[in-house]
Amino acid sequence: MSTARGLLHRDHRWIGREVEDTATGRRGILRAIAPDGDKPRPVAWLLPKGGGMEWTTDPAALDNPAPLTPNSRPEPES
Repeated sequence: MSTARGLLHRDHRWIGREVEDTATGRRGILRAIAPDGDKPRPVAWLLPKGGGMEWTTDPAALDNPAPLTPNSRPEPES
């Protein structure tokens, strides 16, 4: 579940973790749940691990988060 976070961003328990985008089959780091331009629903913003071109997907398409480890660095709280 997500909640309001500010600047129209939403909290999500997987932000900062590598997740699967089931719509594309790609994996990436979940950077934000936020609007994309003037679209009415927020989207998930993903970045390929190691860098590259960010992409968006429906938050409902997120699955299989990487396990938390001592080296995991979730995005800091604001």
